[in-house]
Amino acid sequence: MCGIVGGVAERNVVPILIEGLRRLEYRGYDSSGTAVLNSSGELQRVRSIGKIKNLEAKIDELGEPFYGKIGIAHTRWATHGVPSENNAHPHICKNKTAVVHNGIIENHQELKTEQIKAGYNFDSETDTEVIVHAIHQQLETTDDLLKAVTQTISQLKGAYALGVTAAGHPETLIVARKGSPLVVGIGIGEHFIASDVSALLPVTQNFIFLEEGDVARITRHTVEIFNEKGDLVERPVKQSSLTTQSVDLGDHKHYMHKEIFEQAQSVIDTLEGRISQENVLVSSFGHHAEDIFKTIQQVQIIACGTSYHSGLVAKYWLEDIIRLPCQIEVASEYRYRNPVIQDNTLFVTISQSGETADTLAALQQIATYRDSNDNLNIPTLTICNVAESSLTRESDLTCLTHAGPEIGVASTKAFTTQLVVLALLAASLGKVQQRISEDEENEIIRELKKLPTLINNALQHEKTIEVIAEGFADKNHALFLGRGTMYPIAMEGALKLKEISYIHAEAYPAGELKHGPLALIDENMPVIAIAPMDDLLEKLKSNIQEVKARGGQMIVFEDEQSDLSPVSDFQVIKATTNVGRISAPITFNIALQLLSYHVALIKGTDVDQPRNLAKSVTVE
Repeated sequence: MCGIVGGVAERNVVPILIEGLRRLEYRGYDSSGTAVLNSSGELQRVRSIGKIKNLEAKIDELGEPFYGKIGIAHTRWATHGVPSENNAHPHICKNKTAVVHNGIIENHQELKTEQIKAGYNFDSETDTEVIVHAIHQQLETTDDLLKAVTQTISQLKGAYALGVTAAGHPETLIVARKGSPLVVGIGIGEHFIASDVSALLPVTQNFIFLEEGDVARITRHTVEIFNEKGDLVERPVKQSSLTTQSVDLGDHKHYMHKEIFEQAQSVIDTLEGRISQENVLVSSFGHHAEDIFKTIQQVQIIACGTSYHSGLVAKYWLEDIIRLPCQIEVASEYRYRNPVIQDNTLFVTISQSGETADTLAALQQIATYRDSNDNLNIPTLTICNVAESSLTRESDLTCLTHAGPEIGVASTKAFTTQLVVLALLAASLGKVQQRISEDEENEIIRELKKLPTLINNALQHEKTIEVIAEGFADKNHALFLGRGTMYPIAMEGALKLKEISYIHAEAYPAGELKHGPLALIDENMPVIAIAPMDDLLEKLKSNIQEVKARGGQMIVFEDEQSDLSPVSDFQVIKATTNVGRISAPITFNIALQLLSYHVALIKGTDVDQPRNLAKSVTVE
């Protein structure tokens, strides 16, 4: 997962490239670099370890202007090779060709062996360097940069988004994508490329979303796109509704904090046009959704990370509320285990970015299987935050989470809006198949409509949670407990804490305490429990007493009606009230997000860009 930006213009593109990298830094921040063709037509490059500010400082320290009307830039999340200046992109071959790359080249070792025999030297540990050498090698026999890149990618196995520039081609930028996203920004007398639209919002709001296998030749005035077969094609220009303000921090110190507080509005936006006064609008899942939903006998959910946790909550809803069988699995496991796929299964993929490599591969695997078994009914649905993502383009049905841009690596509002859409899915399936009554449908919609108020009320507990977070200053481990739908919420809480505070955290079903985790409990292990007012509350109270009896530090987020009393080493936060089966997991999660955020502040970690992580995992 890396960030690419590039451009060709009549003005100096360096400031645009640097600003673009800054906006893509959530995609990777181990190292960064940029290369331009200067006024003499020579490639000039600057690279740096660490964040974009280090690259800016290095450019400022140059004794000569760093200037170019065409250039490429990259911010790296390390895969092949440690974070170092030599491994940073762009990679250059013999001062003639320069490449930036997002993805993984699986056959790079074979290509490297051949290129060494041909006399090429390698300065990095990356798989990308074989690409720049291969393009240079092709340019020995042709002056056509597009042809050189096309011949090169025919040799590559794996995933890539490429930006290529070369000496002798002062107005031509070549790009290609396969398995990794890439957009073209359309300007007036200038064009740009980037991994996503947020990087280019300061210069344009008009974009072409390249499709799988596309290769494009970009100049100041033209964009020529060729599909995987080599045919010249046209892709539509779409106007983004995002603005530069939507990806700015505003009055918040961190994007994560900003995004936590945007969740009430994100829920409102996600519900808009999908519900009437008390009913779900099934057509919001697609024009043919109702006909498709009538045939469904079970649901299979595939996702990774936080999206996997939202799917776990949905499994409870689908089976408990509408009595429809549901399976959920981590995409990276599902795609490699030769699963048994049943007829009349709705195959649901969930991803914030829509580019998660394992989830996308699982979807493609299902599509291939379905194509070879025409008699099987396996419709696909993706729940995603990005309208032009690979998952949305390759699914039969799509329902977008209108979370807006999410810059912080730790997902917050994307998770909440995924749960909202999954609740709408449960209501839609239940309605179409008459598995729920109209009163039950109405109740689900009422719960969803009161969510913005419940979320804003939960946010009012921030000061109390901030005080509790201080108790984690010297802690290195934590245990989260939940029952029913609160178990996956406990898993999400544990994930958030470990992601941004680097505290080892685990989640367990509270009923499993006696089966091992109880051995871990002591005064140095905070235990966080989620206690909604539901049928499992009395069971959970018993589990909490087991922890308290063993000297554990207990923190309980409870419903105001749950009636737990704080005592020594036993802190109770009345996080919400008046919640039901749908609204409870969403609302209680808000408190856990705030807890992880404030613990990270106390630990002094990088909240928005935690070490070793990237926002979207677009490689295996």
